[in-house]
Amino acid sequence: MEFGPHLMLALLEGAVTSAVLALTAMGLSLVFGVMRVVNVAHGAFFMLGAVAAWWIADLVGAHPALGFAAALLAAPLLVGAGAMLADRLILAPVGYDPERTIVATIGLMYVIEQTVLMGFGPDARPVAPPFDARIALPWVERTAEGLALYWPWGLSITAYKLFVIAAAAAILAGLWALMTRTGAGLVMRATQQDRDMARAFGVPVSRVFARVFGLGAALAAMGAVLVVPIQQAHYLMGGDPLLLSFIVVIIGGLGSLPGTVVAALLIGMTDGIVSVFLSPTLAKIVATLAVALVLVFRPQGLMGRARA
Repeated sequence: MEFGPHLMLALLEGAVTSAVLALTAMGLSLVFGVMRVVNVAHGAFFMLGAVAAWWIADLVGAHPALGFAAALLAAPLLVGAGAMLADRLILAPVGYDPERTIVATIGLMYVIEQTVLMGFGPDARPVAPPFDARIALPWVERTAEGLALYWPWGLSITAYKLFVIAAAAAILAGLWALMTRTGAGLVMRATQQDRDMARAFGVPVSRVFARVFGLGAALAAMGAVLVVPIQQAHYLMGGDPLLLSFIVVIIGGLGSLPGTVVAALLIGMTDGIVSVFLSPTLAKIVATLAVALVLVFRPQGLMGRARA
């Protein structure tokens, strides 16, 4: 395959990575932006979403599309409800103190992982995609008669991967509408700006925190449900999403939701291109170097606000 078609395929694979990464990192950024909590258990919630998707799809059986649809609806709700319970039992008692919440979420991460290991087992489990048709992709080449369309051998992508990109974009659009066009979003933004002032105006800050923590976990679970037909559910699969989410949030700007989307696109596309043409390991090294450069030259991130 020529370089051009190969590059287009790498960009499409990078777009899939960006879509899942944007959802996962958005949950982490939302929790930090509103609660000022660094949620180290975020990757465990991602893994829990994937395992819940496998369990729900297996329970429903029937056609893979029915099982996947049930998982996409139910898994984020279950994980979000579990995260809200964890907020009430673990984070609220320590007063959302930045240092103690880091330790608490580390402990929560290990509890989730070991519980899933005991109940789910150490084996990776696949989830069948709702549809798996492959779509041949065209390319344009210059001939003696002018530009001509042709289909290079091997240049194709599954319809499901295109669905992942579209579904992630729709979910992110829904989140933007929630944050900017609803009363619940106004309350969250008010709490983010000044929690003491919001409390003085009657905002139930502790309830807002629980809902935000649950929403952040649900977003991670949505990303996991979308990606698990491509990968497989495994009790240790949360490590890479957690690392990449932290990288995205730092590059985009801590708590900046638009910055998170931009950084997810940059990291995802870079990961796709470097992984296809060089190696996945080098892609992770490039992402880590990008964080170092941002911390040196723009500590607040691409779209974050510098502290006075």
